[in-house]
Amino acid sequence: MDDRQRSNLAAWLKQSSGTSTFDLVEVRLLSGGAIQQNWQLDVRTDGVAQSWVLRMDAPATLPGISHPRDQEFALLRTAHGAGVTVPEPLFLCADPTLLGSPFFVMRKADGIAAGHRVVRSDTLGGGREALAASLGRELARIHAIRPPCAELAFLGDPPADPCTGFVATMQAQLDAGRLPRPMLEWGLRHLERDAAPPADIVLCHNDFRTGNYMVTEAGITAVLDWEFAGWGDPHADIGWLCARCWRFGAEGEVGGIAPRRPFVLAYEQAAGRSIDPDRVRWWELAAHIRWAAIAIAQAERHVSGREPSLELALTGHIVPELELEVMRMTTGGQP
Repeated sequence: MDDRQRSNLAAWLKQSSGTSTFDLVEVRLLSGGAIQQNWQLDVRTDGVAQSWVLRMDAPATLPGISHPRDQEFALLRTAHGAGVTVPEPLFLCADPTLLGSPFFVMRKADGIAAGHRVVRSDTLGGGREALAASLGRELARIHAIRPPCAELAFLGDPPADPCTGFVATMQAQLDAGRLPRPMLEWGLRHLERDAAPPADIVLCHNDFRTGNYMVTEAGITAVLDWEFAGWGDPHADIGWLCARCWRFGAEGEVGGIAPRRPFVLAYEQAAGRSIDPDRVRWWELAAHIRWAAIAIAQAERHVSGREPSLELALTGHIVPELELEVMRMTTGGQP
């Protein structure tokens, strides 16, 4: 962010916050965010120090896959109103000329998000089983948001059949790729064969996993990264959270944190519905195929020259590991 952009941002924030005095003390790009950029804003409003986060598109994002910032802001606001632990949404700027793309500002949450650190801690969130139970309750609050919802009209009509819809979407992405992916095709055939009939439709976060929530010793302080949210099968979020690819090398089945039982009990009690383990396993297999497709697309951003990045290049190298997990899950392996 150059000096001109910083000056323009400070003026816009002063006007949006409605404060008498405003000082943009520091602007710092936060780590992570392969699809979006997050900037920490240390500000002083009417003499009070605060920390906010500005969220905007990365230089080369994945078009058509993630929601634009105004829609993610609406999702965040809806979740906040439903009691989900999310950063408080503050301001939205739809004008792309200010910083080069639309953005929104939210209050900064305390805690740790880095997955490799979270899974190695026995005390974050009050302990492993307590954290798993908290994740269950948070996800139940998200899944309590159901269509129709006027604030989320941009999500369109709920899918008639999330399972077959997922298979069709992934098949189209693989067909558009530059290289054949026979192991992923194999996995899709298994999903197609074993697809369950449609069930409840709820708001799915679609990236609910370790690494996408902030947590302190006291508990979860924020569920982050809502740019993929949409209507779907609640088991899709559970499968994504429990998929081996999001355990960061740890053994805990729930995001590398803990066994499934404390999560399942807390979710079922809060949601008032039972979790179907067969559906969860279907969506765990789907999670590895979906993450592989995303990794392929992210690596393409580097290979194409649009966004040279070591992180994006390395992301492409996880695809064989995901393909191996697809093979294990489709040949009688255990989760």
